[in-house]
Amino acid sequence: MHLNPLPCLLAASLALLCASCKPEAPAPDAAGRPKVALVMKSLANEFFQTMAEGAKKHQAAHAGGYELIVNGIKNETDLAEQVGLVEQMMAQGVQALVIAPADSKALVPVLRRAQADGILVINIDNKLDVETLRESRLIAPFVGPDNRAGARAVGGVLAKKLQAGDEVAILEGVTTAFNSQQRRAGFEDAMKAAGMKVVTVQSGQWEMEKANGVAAGILAAHPNLKALLCANDNMALGAAAAVQAAGRAGKVQIVGFDNIAAVKPLLADGRILATADQHGDQLAVFGIEAALKILKDKATPADQQTPVDVVTK
Repeated sequence: MHLNPLPCLLAASLALLCASCKPEAPAPDAAGRPKVALVMKSLANEFFQTMAEGAKKHQAAHAGGYELIVNGIKNETDLAEQVGLVEQMMAQGVQALVIAPADSKALVPVLRRAQADGILVINIDNKLDVETLRESRLIAPFVGPDNRAGARAVGGVLAKKLQAGDEVAILEGVTTAFNSQQRRAGFEDAMKAAGMKVVTVQSGQWEMEKANGVAAGILAAHPNLKALLCANDNMALGAAAAVQAAGRAGKVQIVGFDNIAAVKPLLADGRILATADQHGDQLAVFGIEAALKILKDKATPADQQTPVDVVTK
């Protein structure tokens, strides 16, 4: 009996095709070092510049342990550029991707593709949306601070300078960013507990110039305003300039979040009352170290909370 070889050949071809479809983790470099990519938000923001420098110093001190690629987008809202950076890192064959996403939902699809290619994804700074992660089946542990608790603590410092019933306003960041949402919630927690009146919540989109214009409008609309709670220090700097221009320095308190170097003189002279230090120089390092441990030990990815502290004069 003669067997038709065609079905056998087809079966073999399909088996080879299926095998080729299975994702394989990208290979380390020639020295056996894993290649780690750090993808950040706007490098025009001092906070992310500090984060990048901290990561570079860590890699220099552990040069034999891993290779590092550092990049970031031009502004906080350029989602397409950040998606493009992730795709570039995929093309370069990195083993791990440590990302501070500009949006908590929009980056999930490209990160899922990266994971499907065998790349370990570590989420820092701005937490990806839990429900979107679940729906996409993306495993991306969050390594970062409790933003709500940090903002609540900063708001608590401010509350001690005010009287119950005082009018305050909140400048939030990009509204779709989880860390912005959490900082707003923390500020609201503190103001509610102290009996303050939140007269408006508006977005400064994390940017100094944008926040300056928004703060100027709020000050004009609310002559009895006693404080501006800003979800990052860039916006606090813009708000401080608006308060100064309105002739209300010393009458309107300002708080921020991040403890960048540029706010230190304003903390010293009282133009900014308090901020939160989430240790930006170490934030990427925490994510990189988590990635290296998982790659080395084949450990199960898990969230890791990092410190955040209140800073005053």
